[in-house]
Amino acid sequence: MSLEHAILISLQERTGSGYELARRFDRSIGYFWSASHQQIYRTLKRMAETEWVIGEQVPQTGRPDKTIYRPSQAGLDALRDWIAEPVDTSNFRSILAVKLRGAAYGDISALALEFKRHRALAEQRLATYRDIEARDLARTGRTSPDELAGTPLHQYLVLRAGIIEAESFLAWCDEVLAALDATPPAAPQSQPHA
Repeated sequence: MSLEHAILISLQERTGSGYELARRFDRSIGYFWSASHQQIYRTLKRMAETEWVIGEQVPQTGRPDKTIYRPSQAGLDALRDWIAEPVDTSNFRSILAVKLRGAAYGDISALALEFKRHRALAEQRLATYRDIEARDLARTGRTSPDELAGTPLHQYLVLRAGIIEAESFLAWCDEVLAALDATPPAAPQSQPHA
């Protein structure tokens, strides 16, 4: 996914200034696609130059005018084309998995500490997702995701992917930590023959 497409989705959901967009990224899309505020501002400027977004000046009292952006037709066409493209699966690799595969060649206790650190981060992420889930359901006036439709349903399904991923990652970390804890220290491995 490119940052341009993430910005188009966010602006299609709700127009906003660069600052407002960056704040929304911090609270929603940023959990799935991270970008600094500077990256968002630079990309938004480039998108305006290529006419993927349209900016409208809004006067403000006592402050400089701000620009509110919305997707242009060209931007919406590009977004529609991008949504229809197949997703490249070659990027689904985990550094932790590679480290785990080579655990016998390193310090297993240090690797276990790294898994514990990532597990704690996943727990925090899952708690955040659960808070967002409760907030969003309350905002729609619904008591169950089964009652959602349209954009609220699509947003929920993305959030649901994050919840499932975090739960799965936590289960994997627990399995790895139990196995590493039960693994006796291994003798150094010999070098493979050429």
